[in-house]
Amino acid sequence: MPRPKPLSGFPEFLPAGRLIENTVLDIVRGTFELHGFAPIETRAVEPLDQLSRKGEIDKEIYVVRRLHADGADPDELGLHFDLTVPFARYVLEHAGHLAFPFRRYQIQKVWRGERPQEGRYREFTQADIDIVGQDQLAAHHDVEIPLVALDVFEKLHRDLGLPPVTLHVNNRKLAEGFYRGLGIEEPAAVLQRVDKYDKIGPEAVVELLTGEVGLSRTQADACVALAGISARDESFVDQVASLGVSHELLDEGLGELSALISTANRTVAGRVLADMKIARGLDYYTGTVYETLLNGSEKLGSVASGGRYDSLASDGKVTFPGVGYSFGITRILAPLIGKGRIVASRSVPSAVLVAVDNEETRAAAIETAARLRARGIAVEVAPKADKFGRQIRFAERRGIPFVWFGAGHDDSVKDIRSGEQVPASADAWMPPAEDLRVTVGPA
Repeated sequence: MPRPKPLSGFPEFLPAGRLIENTVLDIVRGTFELHGFAPIETRAVEPLDQLSRKGEIDKEIYVVRRLHADGADPDELGLHFDLTVPFARYVLEHAGHLAFPFRRYQIQKVWRGERPQEGRYREFTQADIDIVGQDQLAAHHDVEIPLVALDVFEKLHRDLGLPPVTLHVNNRKLAEGFYRGLGIEEPAAVLQRVDKYDKIGPEAVVELLTGEVGLSRTQADACVALAGISARDESFVDQVASLGVSHELLDEGLGELSALISTANRTVAGRVLADMKIARGLDYYTGTVYETLLNGSEKLGSVASGGRYDSLASDGKVTFPGVGYSFGITRILAPLIGKGRIVASRSVPSAVLVAVDNEETRAAAIETAARLRARGIAVEVAPKADKFGRQIRFAERRGIPFVWFGAGHDDSVKDIRSGEQVPASADAWMPPAEDLRVTVGPA
């Protein structure tokens, strides 16, 4: 059988990379729970009409059909492209069993049929948090969500050496109010073009706004001028006012965004940037929107994003407004792992290899391994009763730092890096703290 070719856009980590990913997910999961978010998991598929009803993503959805289905399946399904749409369905379906405001986190794979490139994949892991209310959700949750996100990123930076981040924020009300103040009747179309600002530049955005949306040059220039405003403090309010546009919704958006920046600067000064060009392409966002860039790796684009949505989840009688944030775990890690910028101390969990003198003593080796595992030490038993030199070389190839000899009779343990070998008891010996678990950090 010929060697299989990899599928583009479907990254697979080697064991060391997977250990790095698990370490990151442990930090993410633990931080979410410290902030009171409860875990859920939703199914991988949703009805296709539900997936394609919001935003410009219909061309990216993977459709799922049963191989032996008889005729056309009336319930055509697609793999979810994010975790927000299935979460909205989950809330509607289980609302009677949830306490609101409901705080959830969710870590799962998602699928998008877009063109693969660095930072863009067809299958990847996301980690989401959302706070959802019933009929209403207080605006202070829009401030809380980015603080949770920054807590995660600060820990990943401090503990694992991931690059620090800057969280860019805007408010859809601010942008929409500004556009309506200019006499623009289709703000969503403008938002979708402004969202391309970083990719194509201001002049190209002006051309899209005049050519595709039908704005006048004056209107388009004003929209691009707004998009060019950014600040790490509340000075953006005066900058927006200087453009001479007025509208009630604009004032509401300015007030919400100003409150967010003010609160964030009291907690994580300098990490949050009010950025008027942040729009988010999906049209279910209605208020605050977030995008997050790795400092020094801005070309990757946003590695985590989200925002406020007021009408995504509704059964016609009750509406469940929410605000959420999504971490692109694979998007963050794949380039860092691939370029060797973040590494694991070894590629296996095992700290100890128990050597086997001969097959007659394998039972004793298994017993010794069990005694070490009972004390929280990751152990494996040598697969073959070979010469000790070969068993040591096997441990070296695996990245296992210690080899155990004797297995119940004149036991000793050898640090194969230094060559030091000392008598030891399986009921008392403990490896150094730095060797007990796989550690992850910058190269």
